[in-house]
Amino acid sequence: MSIAVSESSVKAQKRSIGAVLWDYLTTVDHLKIAHLYIFGGAFFFILGGIEALIIRIQLLVPENDFVTAGFYNEVITMHGTTMIFLAAMPILLGLMNAIMPLQIGARDVAFPFLNALGVWLFILGGLLLNLSWFFGGAPDAGWTAYAPLSTTSPGHGVDYYVMGLQLAGAGTLMSGINFLVTIINMRAPGMTYMRMPLFTWTTFITSILILFAFPALTVGLFLLQFDRMFGAAFFDVALGGNTIIWQHLFWIFGHPEVYILILPVFGAFSEIFSTFSKKRIFGYTSMIFATMLIAFLGFMVWAHHMFTVGMGPIANTIFSVATMAIAVPTGIKIFNWLATMWGGSVKLNSAMMWAIGFIPSFTIGGMTGIMVATVAADYQYHDTYFVIAHFHYTIVGGTVMGIFAGLTYWWPKIFGRVLNETLGQITFWTFFIGFHMTFFIQHFLGLMGMPRRYWVFLEDQGLDTGNLISSIGAFLMAVGVIVFIINAIYVWLKGEKAANDPWDGRTLEWTTASPPEHYNWKQTPLIRGLDCLWLEKTEGNGKMIPAHPLKDIHMPNGSILPFIMSVGFFIAGLGFIYQTDNKLWYIALFGGMAISLLAMLVRSVQDDLGHYITKEELKGEAE
Repeated sequence: MSIAVSESSVKAQKRSIGAVLWDYLTTVDHLKIAHLYIFGGAFFFILGGIEALIIRIQLLVPENDFVTAGFYNEVITMHGTTMIFLAAMPILLGLMNAIMPLQIGARDVAFPFLNALGVWLFILGGLLLNLSWFFGGAPDAGWTAYAPLSTTSPGHGVDYYVMGLQLAGAGTLMSGINFLVTIINMRAPGMTYMRMPLFTWTTFITSILILFAFPALTVGLFLLQFDRMFGAAFFDVALGGNTIIWQHLFWIFGHPEVYILILPVFGAFSEIFSTFSKKRIFGYTSMIFATMLIAFLGFMVWAHHMFTVGMGPIANTIFSVATMAIAVPTGIKIFNWLATMWGGSVKLNSAMMWAIGFIPSFTIGGMTGIMVATVAADYQYHDTYFVIAHFHYTIVGGTVMGIFAGLTYWWPKIFGRVLNETLGQITFWTFFIGFHMTFFIQHFLGLMGMPRRYWVFLEDQGLDTGNLISSIGAFLMAVGVIVFIINAIYVWLKGEKAANDPWDGRTLEWTTASPPEHYNWKQTPLIRGLDCLWLEKTEGNGKMIPAHPLKDIHMPNGSILPFIMSVGFFIAGLGFIYQTDNKLWYIALFGGMAISLLAMLVRSVQDDLGHYITKEELKGEAE
C-alpha cells in the first residue's frame, strides 16, 4: 500500500514539474516573468563570475600560463559582455517587473504578451552568445568590440556577439516601452506622479534611457553584422569606411547604459533608507529632478571614453565639462540619503548594510570618475587598470550592491520568504571586504602602468603584491555569492512564509500578499499621499482604502507564442552566423524567420480577450 502511495506521489510530483514548466513557458504574469529574469540573470551572473575568477587566477602570479593568450581574450570579452547585458540588466528588469506594478497599484504591466516576449528574447539571446564557447570559440574583441578588431576577428565568435546582443537588446527595448506605458497609464486612483515611490520614478526614467539608448546599439550591431556577414565596408578604412564611428555608436548607447544600470538601484536604495530609517526620504522632489538631470546629462558625455582618439581640444573640453557636471545631481542623491538616516530610527539589517556600504563604495567610483574626466590626466589613465578599478567601483560598488540590497529587501514580496539574517550579514561582509580588496589596489596598479587586457605581467615591475591581493579579494567575493545562494535555497526549503509587510514598509507593494495573487489586489487601492501605506498607518487604518466596490477583474491569458517567436529568432540568428560558410544555412535563417513571423500572424488574427475573475470567486477566496 505504501509503495503505491509513494509511486502515485512521485507521478504527481513529476506532473507538477511539467505543469510548472508549462506555466512558466506560457506565462504573461509580471511576477513570474520577474522570476525568469532573476533566475536567468543569476545564471549568467554565476557564469560571468567564473570568467572573472579565471582572469584573477591567470593574474595571480607573474608570467602565469594558467590559460593561453587567445583564451584570455575570449574570457575578458565574455566576462564584460555577460555581466553587463546578461546579468546586471536582467536582474534589474526582474526587480522592476515584480515591484513597479505593485507600487503604482496596477494589476500587471500594460503589454503582458510583450513582456513575455522580452524575457524569452533575453534568455535565448544569452544562450546564443554562450553557444560560441562550444562552436569554435567565444568573441575575443573586448566587450566594447572596437573595430577593426571586431571586423577582422577570425572565426564566428564576434558573429555570436552580434546576434546574441541583437536578441537580448530587442527584449530590453520592449521592456522599456512596456514600463513607460504602464507607469503613464495604469496608476491607481490618486497615484499622481509626485506620489510615486522613488523606485517607480527611477524605473520610469531608466525606461526613457532604454528607449533612446538601445537603438544606437542596434544600429551599430547591424553595421557590424553587415560588415562581417555580407561584405559591407562601414568600418573598413581601405574601402572608405570609418572605424571611429563604431566607438561613437557604441558609447552613445554605452554611457546611458551605465545609468540604465545605476538608476534603478538608486531607487531601491531610496526605498531601503526610508523604510529602515523610519523616515520619509529627505528631499523627495530634489531626488526626482536629480534623477532626470542624470538621465539628461547621461546622453551628453559619451565621448569621454574617447579622449585619446584625437577628437581635438574643443570636443574633449566639452565632454570633460559635461562629465564633471553629472557629479552634481549624483552628489545631491548621496547627501539626501545621508540626511534621511540623520535623526532617523536606523535598523541595521542586511538590506540596510548593503545600502550603507554602497555610499562610500560608489562615492569612490564617482571621485575616480572626475579624475578620468580630466582630459590631460586621462591620457595617463586610459587603458590601464585605473579605468578597470573606476568602472568596477561604479558597477559592482553601485549596481551589484544595489541588486543584493534590492533582492534582500523584496525577496519576501517576490518569493514569499524572508532571507536568513545571519547568512545575509555573512554575504555582505565577505563580498564587501572582497570587493575593496579586489579593486581598490587596482587603482595603484594602473598608476604604476599596468595595462588592461594583458594576459601576463612581468616579474620585478612591482605589480606582484597588488595582483595577489586583488585575486584573493575576488575569491572572497565568490564566497559571498555562494553564501547568498545557500541562503536562498535554505529559506525556500526551511523558511517560514513571509508576512504581507515584514519590514513595516511605507509603500503600496507591502499591502499585498507575499507573494501576491496574480491579480495583485481584489480591489484597486485609493492613494491619498506619498508613502501611501505609511499615511494610512499613521491615521490608524493600517490598510489601504479601496478605490471602488468589489467587481469582476479582467486578466490576460497566457500564451506559448512569445517563446515560439524567440526560438524562431534564435534559429534565424544561427542561420545568419553560418550562412557565410555554407549556403544551406539560409534554410535556418529563413526557416527561423518564418517561425517567428507565423507566430506573429497567429497572434494578429487570433482573438484573445483574456479572462475574468468573478466577484463570487473573489468573495469565496476571502472566506
